[in-house]
Amino acid sequence: MRLAEAILDSWDRNNAILVNLLGAIPADAMDLRAMEGGPTIGELFVHMSYVRLAFVYEDIPGFVAEEPREEWVAGLAPARMAAMLRESARTVREAVAHSLETDAGTRMHYDHPILLLQHMIWHEGYHHGQIKLALKLAGRPLADDAIGPVTWSLWMDKGPR
Repeated sequence: MRLAEAILDSWDRNNAILVNLLGAIPADAMDLRAMEGGPTIGELFVHMSYVRLAFVYEDIPGFVAEEPREEWVAGLAPARMAAMLRESARTVREAVAHSLETDAGTRMHYDHPILLLQHMIWHEGYHHGQIKLALKLAGRPLADDAIGPVTWSLWMDKGPR
């Protein structure tokens, strides 16, 4: 596998992990928070999709038509959030791939488009932890034997997904 393909594959795996995490959370747990005044689990998923699009909009022109506006939206159905995550992941992937292929670079925040992708993965891992913490604090943790195969195991999977 070429380096660019491996990097883009890591992005695909990251998104699959996030969508799988979303799918493992009971719908009635989307309003849980890790702390008073913090975002809900549902809001965190919407925020991650928003951030993806906002950074592509700012850094790799031509892939997001207009600046995203709704960052902390509550009450969306999990299926809608999953669709948003898939679409925003596709947009990030296409923008970064284009930037790599054309050596176009980025406009505002990063020295290289791979750094945008790495920032997104780090950002989403941070919120992944917040989501799992909110569930634990509410007495509704996800069992490792159930969530591990659809999240952490995807990083180490050598076979086709």
